[in-house]
Amino acid sequence: MNSEHFSVDTGSGATFLVDASVYIFRYYFALPPNWQSADGYDTEAVYGFTNFLLDLLARRPTHIACAFDESLGSCFRNDFYPDYKCSRALPDEALAYQLAACREMAEVLGIASFSSDRYEADDILASLTRLCRQQRPIVISRDKDLGQLLDRGALSLWDFAADHHSDAAAIRHKFGVRPAQIADYLALVGDTSDDIPGVPGVGAKTAAALLAEFDSVEALLQAPERVAQLKLRGAGGLAAKLAGHADQIALAKRLASLVEDVDLGIASDGLAWRGADVAVAQALADAFGIGGLKAKIERTIESREMA
Repeated sequence: MNSEHFSVDTGSGATFLVDASVYIFRYYFALPPNWQSADGYDTEAVYGFTNFLLDLLARRPTHIACAFDESLGSCFRNDFYPDYKCSRALPDEALAYQLAACREMAEVLGIASFSSDRYEADDILASLTRLCRQQRPIVISRDKDLGQLLDRGALSLWDFAADHHSDAAAIRHKFGVRPAQIADYLALVGDTSDDIPGVPGVGAKTAAALLAEFDSVEALLQAPERVAQLKLRGAGGLAAKLAGHADQIALAKRLASLVEDVDLGIASDGLAWRGADVAVAQALADAFGIGGLKAKIERTIESREMA
């Protein structure tokens, strides 16, 4: 399928799994600090995220959930690689306030919300995808790592801001690998945003060429003689380089692979939109200094409940 013509029905009946932190940070950095809570904190991210959630609810999904990142520095990946995401700073008090406020708004709007101090939002989304794979969920995120979920039951990866859906063909067009090979790809090229090391001298094109020949990095490392015979510049030296970085490649793949067995304590029906209390949501909007959304809250929730 041509990725340029891939479209998805995001209307009534869909299941949305939201990578919440990606959008919270988007609004935190993109919007001016024009809103302030009753206790003096800026709330531009709360405004942007609440508006975003209302736009999602207006599409009338039957099931919707948000995954929040709360594992920076305490993730299980830090147990075996302490430098994982070491370049990221913990949220300061002002940002922490907005992160907590965003989750509170999501819950008040009736959206199932999940977080963990041991697993990342990506792992939670992978586990939610496994839980409701029969419903072909739409994963709402811009994170390339989540392309893996297109091989695990997700219908599409939806960049909401750009209104662009990616399917398996789009991932292959962008990275040159199948969704199931995203972790293998990152194990070769690395991921600077997560401080995952790559193999020196192995870029995107080389990694894609290698994974076109081999199903995984494990298969690649088991056949150095085949690597040396590939029609790639410096193939002989590349085979030796990969062998010399075998332990690092294995570590990087472990870091990049998503866990899908996080115990969320729910069945798939637990993601059904359960309605919202308009008065409580509006009171929270006032408390967070985003009272301008009160009319939209009422309009959106009442429209959903009448559907």
